[in-house]
This record gives sequence, C-alpha cells and structure tokens, in this order.
Amino acid sequence: MLKLETLISEDELQQRIRELGAQITKDYENKEIIVLCILKGGVMFMTDLVKHIHVPMKMEFMVVSSYGDEYKSSGVVKILKDLDEPIEGKNVLIVEDIIDSGRTLKYIKNILKERNPESIKICTLLDKVEQRETTVDVEYSGFTIGNEFVIGYGLDYKQYYRNIPYIAVNRE
Repeated sequence: MLKLETLISEDELQQRIRELGAQITKDYENKEIIVLCILKGGVMFMTDLVKHIHVPMKMEFMVVSSYGDEYKSSGVVKILKDLDEPIEGKNVLIVEDIIDSGRTLKYIKNILKERNPESIKICTLLDKVEQRETTVDVEYSGFTIGNEFVIGYGLDYKQYYRNIPYIAVNRE
C-alpha cells in the first residue's frame, strides 16, 4: 500500500485549469482548434480543461506509451492509437498530463508536423523541467514540479490511482 502525500490539491488544480482555459480561449479567439488528448493520463485534465475553453473545438485522442509499468520512461515511444481525423490546416493543441524527458512529446509533435497542421501547441498539467533531455516548446504549463514520481488526477502507477482527484507523491 502506498503512503500518499498531497503535492497539489484538488482546489489548486481546478483554479489553475480555469486560468489555462481562459488563456487558451484568448489565444485562439476566432479560431477553431483540435484538442488532442494523450491517453490515458491526460483524460482527466483534458475533460476539465475543455470546460473552460470557449472557442469552437473538436476532440481527438492518441494513445502512446513510453513507461509500461515502470517509474521511468523506457525511451521507446509506441503509438498504440492514432488520430481518427486528418489535421491538415488545423490548429492542434496537444494536452498532456506530464512532461519529463520531453522525448515522447517531441516524437509526437514531429509525427504531427508531417501531417501539415496550421499550428501545434502543447498544454501540460505538470512539467518536470529539470528532467528535460530534449527541447520541447510548452506554451501552456499548469505546474512545474521536481523529480518525484506523482500519481492521481489521471496519473497512475501500474494503472492504479488515476481516480485520486489531486496530485500526490508516495512517501513510503
């Protein structure tokens, strides 16, 4: 059993998500966007975020894996589910739960660029800047966190703990 300590409370999460939604709405005023959720971890963040984005939008989903059941990324990125619709000429907002090394997002962004979108921007809930191994432009960041393995609010350990409504660290 894990001993969880709250890192970011549910109230703090929801306040920051409202702020991100307002900024995205302002930045995409008079434009349509495709909000691309990276599953599974990003789904809770994305569903709350889109409630606060007030421009025309469509939602898309991708499933990628670089962790498996480990605490650290394996470095091998696999696309398990690709987009259902083309993104050529579209404004794409990638919504991710957490960015650490940056390799996964760089890989995804490079693949999507080949599909000729109008723009691609990244919105992440959590950003482990000190873990970055490659350059990734992150236009919207919820919280910068240190090098701790976090769970809750969509983030998991071996597929468990996603349903915790806050961000926690294990202190066992």
